[in-house]
Amino acid sequence: MENNVVFTNCVAEAIDRIAETIKPTKTFVVVDENTMSAALPVVSHDSATIKDAFVIMVKPGDENKNLESLSYIWQQLGDAGATRHSMLVNLGGGVVTDMGAFAAATFKRGIRFVNVPTTLLAAVDASVGGKTGINFNGLKNEIGAFKNADQVIVSSIFFNTLSATEMRSGYGEMLKHALIKGPDMLNDLMRQDVLEVGSERMLDLLKENVGVKQDIVFQDPTEKGLRKALNLGHTTGHAFESLALKRNSPIPHGYAVAYGLVVELILSVMQKGFPAETMRRIAGYIYENYRAFAITCNDYDELIGFMKHDKKNVDASEINFTLLHDVGVLALDSTASVKEIEAALDIYRDVMHLD
Repeated sequence: MENNVVFTNCVAEAIDRIAETIKPTKTFVVVDENTMSAALPVVSHDSATIKDAFVIMVKPGDENKNLESLSYIWQQLGDAGATRHSMLVNLGGGVVTDMGAFAAATFKRGIRFVNVPTTLLAAVDASVGGKTGINFNGLKNEIGAFKNADQVIVSSIFFNTLSATEMRSGYGEMLKHALIKGPDMLNDLMRQDVLEVGSERMLDLLKENVGVKQDIVFQDPTEKGLRKALNLGHTTGHAFESLALKRNSPIPHGYAVAYGLVVELILSVMQKGFPAETMRRIAGYIYENYRAFAITCNDYDELIGFMKHDKKNVDASEINFTLLHDVGVLALDSTASVKEIEAALDIYRDVMHLD
């Protein structure tokens, strides 16, 4: 798989260069209501490609990453005369890049597309790696496909429009990559205040951090082995997200991953000899920056039910996790019993001050 990620704060120039290479008959841009006003004018001011593009606007929020919104994108492409020689630019956060990429991958059996993430979370997670999809039947990313963008343009120029919550959400995924990579990257991130990092310094951090994911995806593009490392924190994190959606109180994905990291580091302590002191230090950092996702023992059955639906599971009777022996030392294809998960959730409530 080619290295298709470019790191630049000259986004408009990068889009125009890509268009010169692809030479699409028509260009389309998917945005949400937020990036329509905050990001599209920034890019279209200097990009002839975007200035002349047909704009498709969807509703923001993970609750709108669904079949209805996907159908709307397909309909707009069809009604506006898109062909297999068209190009789609997904300008937005993870909802836009996930759903827009899936629309491009499936419309007329696939059209060319470019991801331009406008949030920190999308820059380090959703826009890179070729995973596309939508939520379905109350489950996260239940329907989707692997399809790499022709190009991903990672930039920090849009981050000044983001809230503190959105910045911390992206940082949750960066912490996950650092746990996979090793202690030097993890300690560096834990010394930073994500709200105080300047634009150029953030671009440097992104190059290093996204590089972790790029290296893994290059070796295992369709998640047959090593790519499962990127699921660290996600089995539990997705369950937290699903429970939050059921409560009609969605939580940001990176926050869910951060909470999931705590639970799965606890499982790592229980099963793999991960240092308990390191787990507590990371849990303390996460509590300080993200507080906690509130659960009681009455939620355990429902959370475990969501985990049983996780796509990583090989057998319906076993729940699959990516765990760690230590920071940077992976334990892929780990499983945990219901009793072990309940014990880990008990400890999560303790270290996250929920009892």
